[in-house]
Amino acid sequence: MKLLIVTTVSEFQKEILKLFKKANIEAFSSSEIDGYKNTNSLIATQSWFPGEKGGNESLMFFSFTEEEKITEFFSFIREFNNNLETNNPVRAVVLPIEESI
Repeated sequence: MKLLIVTTVSEFQKEILKLFKKANIEAFSSSEIDGYKNTNSLIATQSWFPGEKGGNESLMFFSFTEEEKITEFFSFIREFNNNLETNNPVRAVVLPIEESI
């Protein structure tokens, strides 16, 4: 078992959910996050107009799943990113699980 973590801009939520289903990853969680690409804009948003949101609306998905499903999911993500017209690729990482209950 491994831990799959995926981050994406909110606009791609439906597509990512379809890719999870296509890879037979049925159990996962998600969380809304703010994504930042440039630390200078982060500093600027903290200094100027602190009441305004500075990051991009993004999502983080995570799933404890089998390596075979993750391998297939990664191939779907690569294909998805290759066809993007924006500069916001989906990011994914895999972490090994040493112990679980």
